[in-house]
Order: sequence, then structure tokens, then C-alpha cells
Amino acid sequence: MRGATVSSPENSSARALTGKCLCGAVQYVVADEFGYALNCHCSNCRRATGSAFKPFAGIERGKLRVASGEHMLMMFGDPSAAHDAHCKACGSLLYSVVREGAFAHVTMGTLVDEPSIRPTAHIFVGSKARWFTITDDLPQFDEHVVGG
Repeated sequence: MRGATVSSPENSSARALTGKCLCGAVQYVVADEFGYALNCHCSNCRRATGSAFKPFAGIERGKLRVASGEHMLMMFGDPSAAHDAHCKACGSLLYSVVREGAFAHVTMGTLVDEPSIRPTAHIFVGSKARWFTITDDLPQFDEHVVGG
């Protein structure tokens, strides 16, 4: 799958990135056409990842495809709208479907291939873990970044 192309809804071809869960039961392909990438510090993202924050990259939902193991996906939330997709076997959070089902937030830690985008800000730092100190120079927003 590495180096392949993914056809987007706009009929353009982009470099394809692969991703997978910890155990490898679920694998996905996503176009390297992310519109934004952020580090989310909200309590829900911390609980879902077991980490201080969730680095994610946002893309139109149609540019993400589960390549294998779709039967192993476990959805939390509304499967037809906003939900988190986890592997049933290992529990890895692979992506979240947001914005009324139009976008996917791919958890950057599940990507096998390196994306061209990097996180540009920290969001929901108003509720970040008190034991974690942000040490980079990225902008910080108490809630959501405007326009993201």
C-alpha cells in the first residue's frame, strides 16, 4: 500500500498514507491532503488515547478508507454522524468522524507513513492535564482554534 495513490472525490490523485491499529487487525488508507492538524488536550481526547493530548489531522471523510479489518471496528457515538472508531481487539483509537460526518480526524500516532502536515496549534488547553507542560512554541487556545 505504501506509495499508492488514493482517488479523492474531486478526482485528483494524492500520495496515499497507510495507518493501522496496534495489533494490525484494522488498516486504513488516507490521502495525504489533510486540511489541518492540531494537538487536542480536552479530557475526552486524553481518556480516548490514555495520553496528555491527541495529535490529529483533519480531512474530508471520503478521503479515508478502511483497507482491511472493517469488521473489527468498534464505534463510540453515532455511527452515521459523529463517532470514534476503535479496533475491537486492541482498542486503538484510529480516527474520529466529526462535523456531522463530513470530516475525519485521523490520530497521527496510528499513521505508518509520514504525513506532510504537522500540528499547528494546541487546542482545549484550558482543560489540559495539570501534570503536563507544553514546551513548544505552537499557539495555544483555551478551547477550539478559530476556523479549524
